[in-house]
Formats: sequence, structure tokens, C-alpha cells
Amino acid sequence: MAGWLRVTSFGDSIVTVPAAAAIILWLISGRAWRMAGWWIVLFGAGMTLVVATKIAFIGWGVGVAAIDFTGISGHAMRATAVLPIVGCLAFNGSRQWIRLAGFAAGLSVALLISASRVMVDAHSVSEAASGALLGTAISWLFMRITSSVILPAINVWLIVLSLAGLFWVSFADPAPTQELLTRFALKLSGHERPFTRADWIAQSRSGL
Repeated sequence: MAGWLRVTSFGDSIVTVPAAAAIILWLISGRAWRMAGWWIVLFGAGMTLVVATKIAFIGWGVGVAAIDFTGISGHAMRATAVLPIVGCLAFNGSRQWIRLAGFAAGLSVALLISASRVMVDAHSVSEAASGALLGTAISWLFMRITSSVILPAINVWLIVLSLAGLFWVSFADPAPTQELLTRFALKLSGHERPFTRADWIAQSRSGL
């Protein structure tokens, strides 16, 4: 379990959100304004979907009990969206097949992080899978949309320092995102307590 907890820590928002911001910084430093714009739009859309599904369940109990779905996994979405792009841009000055190998390596690590969410009992399979699919779609769309754009010249030391910083913050305590989402959802819904999986069990029993 300790190993899976370490793996899952790399998908926490305290790591992946700064990583997404680092991608913007890398692109802007290389004057790739269009790529930076597309990244902000795509990653922002993914984050919005994750937050919306979580708030819908916490505040109103909107989910799919049949597949144990209470919301898209943020860890899985962010990891599969961010890490493949980090892997690709880290080898930006290399040949195309090396950049694609970096993308594939990043995606492989991200899928491992997605699986870790199930292994540490943080999410169901449907929640982790939906997050992984959404994040992969975002990273793939970004690559597809920007494939015709001239690659930016990114300072290698900027990449190295960014990655070193991200590895260091992965040892920090997890960000309290779930607590913040719960407070926000309760404020929006007006309910006194959050909806939980246990409520589904209670409802199913009462219906028998």
C-alpha cells in the first residue's frame, strides 16, 4: 500500500496543477502563444468537468450508482493530461520519434497513477477510468491541434529546474481540494452534510 500511496501522490493537485502551469511557462518562454492558449483552454475544460461532477454528487447526490460513479477522478484526469505533454516537451529539441516516446512514457506513468487511485481505495474503477480517458483525450487533442505549429525553443534549464521543483513538492502534504469542494458544494446546495456512497447503500436497503 505504501508504494501505491507514493505513486498516487504524483497525481495530487499540489504537483499536477503547478506542472500544468509549468507547461504554460515553457510555451510562453518559447513564444508559442497559440500552443499556450490551446493548453489553457483544454486543461481548463478538463478541470471544469472534474469539479462539476464532484460538486454535483457531494451537493445533490448526482451520480451513477450502478457503476459506483460519484465523479471524475481529478488525479487521473490531471495526470493523463499533463504528464504526456511534459514528456513530449521535455524532449522538444529532439527528433519526432523521441518526442512521441516522451509522450508515451508520460502517459504510461499517468495510467499507473490512475490505477493507484483504485488501489488506495480513493476511487472506483469507473471514476479512475473516466478521469484517465478525459485526460488522455485532452493531451491527444493538444498534440493534434498544435501539430502544425512551429515547435518553440524551450530553455533546457527551465525544464530541468521545473521538473526538479515538481519532484520536490510531491513530498508535501496533499492539497485540501476535497475539503474545499465539499464546502463549496454544500454552500451551493444548501444541504447540511455531503452526499456519500453510504447514502446509496442506505437508499438501496430502504427500497428493499
